[in-house]
Amino acid sequence: MKYYIIAGEASGDLHGSNLMKAIVKQDANADFRFWGGDLMQNVGDTLVKHYKERAFMGFIEIIMNLRKILGMISFCKKDIAAYQPDVLILIDNSGFNLRIAKWAKVEGFRTNYYISPQVWASRASRVQKIKRDVDAMFVILPFEKEFYKKYDYDVHFVGHPLLDAIADRKPVNDAKFKAEFGLDDRSIIALLPGSRKQEITKMLSVMLSVVDSFPNYQFVIAGAPSQEKSFYDQFIQDTDVKFISNKTYDLLSVSTAALVTSGTATLETALYKVPQVVCYKASNISYQIAKRIITLEYISLVNLIMDREVVKELIQNDFTTTNVQKELARILDENERTQLFEDYFELEQKLGGKGASDNAATLIYEAIKK
Repeated sequence: MKYYIIAGEASGDLHGSNLMKAIVKQDANADFRFWGGDLMQNVGDTLVKHYKERAFMGFIEIIMNLRKILGMISFCKKDIAAYQPDVLILIDNSGFNLRIAKWAKVEGFRTNYYISPQVWASRASRVQKIKRDVDAMFVILPFEKEFYKKYDYDVHFVGHPLLDAIADRKPVNDAKFKAEFGLDDRSIIALLPGSRKQEITKMLSVMLSVVDSFPNYQFVIAGAPSQEKSFYDQFIQDTDVKFISNKTYDLLSVSTAALVTSGTATLETALYKVPQVVCYKASNISYQIAKRIITLEYISLVNLIMDREVVKELIQNDFTTTNVQKELARILDENERTQLFEDYFELEQKLGGKGASDNAATLIYEAIKK
């Protein structure tokens, strides 16, 4: 069978690669053509576009690059038509993928969506378009199935693929890790400033501003695979903060606490049982627009899944040196940490068991065979 897969960022590349591996278990003759990253490319077959080529964040940034984005959409449609896949698999990345789904449905291609657009966060009216354009939706958050049920759209809850991604990794030896990257014996506080240049620029300087207030800890930046170290150098010069690229999971596994930019990383940090402070700041215009269309009480996946505040969120004007320092000190307190660990274990139970990639692959392949 021929599979055309579109993933748009680092997390999509991770989940896309695991889905591809699971599909091969079902279909030994699977042929893949995809938009993704290095992890998907390592599985095999043809990488069309790397997600680094379209890493735009926020309303203003998207508008400024609109011509480039529209050109990519047009190219993608032509590439799908030339390839003639048995199924089109869209992974998250709703701004791009929902446009492709609309076209693909009209053209008669089977459309599957893995990892739902966050229509439960804003513009729920898009559900009607999803029902029209997507033949099968595979969701990974437990509340999403009930959300779609309200719109008479039956979707498949397959579990969260992060459980598989983390469980399949080898344990990291703390001492060996520190020795490999030149770290000292102090406990580690991980800094996860995001993956796009715009968000790293806004997040990292404030995160670094609290370093001197915690001399008994060493701070380590988790570098995104999409960025070169040279980009981070402007922020970490004249500090003793360490930088480790493309080793986020290993870093989390040996960290005591973390400052984390809102996104998938908040859930990854929770699954590694690392106490965290969730941080987020956008351009003022993007933030004001988002405030008016996003209807959620929380922005972090941890709090959304638990439906209560488990981790502190410092958003926009609340994301200050004073507040970060206060909240980081709080999660380093043993009493606070005990409660967080209990909440994290409850969170993991809500996400269901392992096997999201295998579950989705089975449903996709069986539907094609029918």
